[in-house]
Amino acid sequence: MRAAVLHEIGQDKLEILDDVEAVGFGPGRVRIRVRATGLCHSDLSAMGGVLPQPAPFVPGHEGAGEVLEVGEGVTRVKPGDRVVVCWLPACGACPACKRGQTELCLAGFMNAGTPNFKRPGGDVFGFAGTGTFAEEVVVDAGCAVPIPDDVPFDIAALIGCGVTTGLGAALNTADVEAGSSVAVIGCGGVGVSAIQGARLKGAAEIVAVDPVASRREAALEFGATKAVSPEELADAKQQITAGEGFDYVFEVVGRSTTARTAYETTRRGGTLVVVGAGALDDFLQLSMFELFFDEKRILPSMYGGGDVLHSYERTIALWRAGRIDLAGLITHRVPLTEINEALDQMRTGTALRTCIEI
Repeated sequence: MRAAVLHEIGQDKLEILDDVEAVGFGPGRVRIRVRATGLCHSDLSAMGGVLPQPAPFVPGHEGAGEVLEVGEGVTRVKPGDRVVVCWLPACGACPACKRGQTELCLAGFMNAGTPNFKRPGGDVFGFAGTGTFAEEVVVDAGCAVPIPDDVPFDIAALIGCGVTTGLGAALNTADVEAGSSVAVIGCGGVGVSAIQGARLKGAAEIVAVDPVASRREAALEFGATKAVSPEELADAKQQITAGEGFDYVFEVVGRSTTARTAYETTRRGGTLVVVGAGALDDFLQLSMFELFFDEKRILPSMYGGGDVLHSYERTIALWRAGRIDLAGLITHRVPLTEINEALDQMRTGTALRTCIEI
C-alpha cells in the first residue's frame, strides 16, 4: 500500500512509498482503511525530534476511515463501520482510568515502540502508535471509535486530535467562566478550537495572538473579539484589562518562551492553561516567590483534559447543532502525494488544518 515515510529524525521531507504493509493484525486489533487525516503540528514536532518518536516512521495520528477487518474478541466495531482513530485510548483498568482521568491513561503508549508497518528494507513505526499518513493502519480495538454515518471523514479526522484538544482545554481543563477575559497564544487549528470553546462558555473578551496575519483574521471568524500580533499583546492587555492581566490565558505553541509570556499575561489569581506539546529539554522558569505571591493556577491540558469518548460525542453534538464550525478549520485539501507541500504550508503558518485525502 501507499504511505508517507520519514526515514530519519530531522529530515523535513517525507517519501511517498508504495511498498509499505500494515502489520500486527490479530486478536483485539482492527484494520482500518484511512480516508482522511489531518496534518497536526505534533507531526512536525515528531519529525524534528521535539517529540520522542523512533524512526523510520509514518507520521499522522488524526485520522478517520472505514473498518476493513476485526480480530478475535473485537465487538465494538465491525467491517464497514466508520471510525475515528483515537491515538490515546483508555484501558479502563489503570489507576488513572479508575479515577476518571482517562486522558492520562498510558495504555496507548505501550505499543509506541512496536512497529506498525514493514517494508522490504525493514520495520517502520507509526507516530503515536498509529501512523495515519497511510492507506491502511492496524490499531488496538480501543483506537477505533465508531462515529455516526452523517459525520464526514474530514470532520471526524479533526475530532481525533486538534478539535478535541482545543475545545477540551476551554471546556474541561479551564472551565472558562462566563463574562471572563481570555487570551489564546497560538491560533492554528488547536488554538482556534480553544477560541471556539471559550466562546461557547460565554467569555466576554477573547484575544487571539499569532504572528501570522491570516491566522489572526481566521481567529476573528471563529469567535475572537480581537486579534493581535505577539508584539501587540502588551497593549491589548493594557486596553482590555487595565494592565491587570487576563482571567485565562491559553498557551498553544509548546515553547517555554511563549509559556512565560502567557504567565506574565495572566492576572494574579488567574489561570494559565498549557496546551502546546513541547520538548523534553525546554524548561519553563518561575521563581518560588512569584508562584506563591501571584497565586496563578497553571493547568496543563492533555488531549483536552477529559474523557476522550465523551469529548468526541460532545463535539459531534455541538457540530450538528451549529454551535461550532469544524468545516471552516480545513483551509487546504490535498492528496497524500502532495504531503510535503502541505508540510511547508504548516511551517509558514498559512494553514489552520490541512486535510490529507487518502
